[in-house]
Formats: sequence, C-alpha cells, structure tokens
Amino acid sequence: MTYHFVVGDLAAKPLSEALIQDDTTDAAIIILKDILNVGPIKKDEGQSFDEMRSTFWQAVLPFEKTSPAVNDMERLLEVSKKMYDDDTIQAWFWMAPLAADVCAYHWLLPYLSKHVSRFFIINIAGLPFLNESGKLFFPQSIADIPTKEIIKAKKLARIVTPSEIEVDNYEWKKLQQENDGMRTHGGGKKLVSQNENYYDHILLDYCNDQFQKASKIINQAITKQNIATGDLYLAWRLRKMTEQGRLALQGDVTKSLKDFEVKLPDTNSIS
Repeated sequence: MTYHFVVGDLAAKPLSEALIQDDTTDAAIIILKDILNVGPIKKDEGQSFDEMRSTFWQAVLPFEKTSPAVNDMERLLEVSKKMYDDDTIQAWFWMAPLAADVCAYHWLLPYLSKHVSRFFIINIAGLPFLNESGKLFFPQSIADIPTKEIIKAKKLARIVTPSEIEVDNYEWKKLQQENDGMRTHGGGKKLVSQNENYYDHILLDYCNDQFQKASKIINQAITKQNIATGDLYLAWRLRKMTEQGRLALQGDVTKSLKDFEVKLPDTNSIS
C-alpha cells in the first residue's frame, strides 16, 4: 500500500485520475485540506495542532454555517501508525513550488521520516512536462499537470535521504519559533516568515475611490500578482482593512465575495 499525500482538492484530481488509469489498486490519496502557509503554526500548551488550526480558520470564515474543522494531523498520525504496524507501507508526498506545498512537506517530515526508506517525495519544481497540446511547460502546481504526465511523474519518486531529513527538520522548527501570520516561498524548500498583512498593499493597489466587488479585487490580485494564498484568506484581509478604516465597505460581508464591495476611504473623512 502507498499513501499519496497532496495539498488540496485541485491537485488531488489529476492524481486520482492517474492512479485509476495506471491501474494502481494498492494506493490511497490523502488530501491535505489545510493551507499551512497562512495562520499560526505553533500551538499553545494543552491545545492540539488541529484545534489551533481550526480556530484560525473559524476566525477567517466566521460566517460559515458549519465551523471549519481541520483534521489533517489526525489523518497523518493514522497513516504513520499503519506504517509502524506494516513495514511494507510507503508514503509519497507530491510537492509543487508553492508555499502551501513546501509548508506541508516540512510539517509532515518529522512524522513520515521516522519510517526509514519508506518516505518518498516527488518534487516538480523546475521540471518540464507536456501540456494537453503536447508543448513543453513548467507547471507551478500539481493541478496543472495532465493526467498522462502524472503517470510519468510517478517515476520521479525518490526516497527522502537522512541528510535531507536532518537539514529540513530545522526549517519547520525555525518557522514555528517565528510563528508569523504567513509564509512565502523562498525557492527550493525554503520559506520566509511574513506578517499577516503581507499582501494588504497589493489588495489596496487594486482599490480606488469607486466601490468594486471584493471578488473582482481579489481575482485581479491573484491572477496578476500570482498570489497563492487563496481567495478566502484575501477576503479576510479585506474585511480586516474595513474594520481598521483603511477601506470603506458596502454590502453584506457575511455572504459571498460578490455580495460586498470596498473602496478607498474618502480623504476628507480622515482626521
């Protein structure tokens, strides 16, 4: 049995299709739902990691009818226990050059690296693939890779070496000590801690003195600036800036991004 860890539903889709087409029956996909490059990563005493992360997402998504619950750590520990019980089980992590993927790698490393020679990584950073038209490209996400290319990518799996484990384990400890509001990709397996308002200036750049839908501003920021935090986090930052008086608001922030609008505050209203 091989457990394939991948970040997010979009990345899991082509991987799932590839495993089916490749007739891989002794495999299971573990989709990591949490986006670890945003929010706190150091838990308080008496609090589990999943509880800490769930609390963060409940603050980001306070209007959800069902409170967001994170159970990635619980599922990771279940796989690790199975690997202790059965030394034929392997774990593979599919990693793209994205802050969320690199964060997930460092987070799960202390647990899966305990299973010597059975923890594999497929790192697509800087590697060429063929798109649907047969042209060469360098994907930035697992989700961008066509299914047939995912099948080929399985051959890239390699064991995470003891020397890598020793060096990389330090990265997560450093990030936890810093415990800043977000982390950006610094190239390779490096991450850089940033304040939670790191992208605020970009969001403000797409605002003007006319009300615009939050969805429009966020979509522009994501597509034009290649921001990989996701729209939910950026929506939270817009709401925070309205609370701070840095943006004016109209509409209902408890609904979708298309249901509220923001603009720069009137200069004559600022004392």
